Amino acid sequence: MARSGKGPAKQSTLRIIGGRWRGRKLAFTPAEGLRPTTDRVRETLFNWLAPSIHGARCLDLFAGSGALGLEALSRGAASCDFVDTSAGAARQIGLHLQILQAGAMARCHVMPALAFLQQSTGCHDIVFIDPPFGKNLVDPVCELLAGAERVAPGGFIYIETAVGDPAPKVPSNWRLHREKVAGGVAYRLFEKEG
Repeated sequence: MARSGKGPAKQSTLRIIGGRWRGRKLAFTPAEGLRPTTDRVRETLFNWLAPSIHGARCLDLFAGSGALGLEALSRGAASCDFVDTSAGAARQIGLHLQILQAGAMARCHVMPALAFLQQSTGCHDIVFIDPPFGKNLVDPVCELLAGAERVAPGGFIYIETAVGDPAPKVPSNWRLHREKVAGGVAYRLFEKEG
C-alpha cells in the first residue's frame, strides 16, 4: 500500500479483521515506505497469539498505520504503545483511537523506535517489530529489547522482514514459536523464555 510518490496522496483503508471492532474500516493517508501488514498475515499472526492476547500490554514499534496495535486492542489487549517517527502517522492513529473510543487504552509516541527503547522503562507482553525494509533496524531493536526487562517472561516478539533479508539476530532466550512467508514478506513470532 506504499505510495509511489507521484501525484496527490490518496486515502487508503485499514480493515480491522477480528475482535470487537471486526469489519471496521479506518482511512489513512499512505506515506513513502508505509507498508501495512496485510489482512492475511495479520489473521495468521493473531491466530498464533489468540491464547495470549487478552489483557496483554502491547508495543507497536514502527507503527505506521497502527494496523498491528489496533488489531491487538480489538482482540482484547489491555493497552498498546504506538511508536513512529512520523507525527502524521501518530496523529492518524490517535484519531482512530478516538473513533473507536479507545484513547484510554493507548499512547502514541513520535520518536524513533531505538530512542523509545533507550528511554522507556515499560515491560510489554507482546512487541510488534515491523520496520521499513532495507534499513537494518531489526537487529538493533532486538538488542535493546534484550538488554533490559522490556519483554515479560513468556512474552511474544513479532518480527516482519523482507523475504530476502537475513534472519534476525535475536537473544538466546527468544525461542522461535512460528514462522511463515507470504509474498515478499517473512514473518516470525518468538517467545521469550523464563
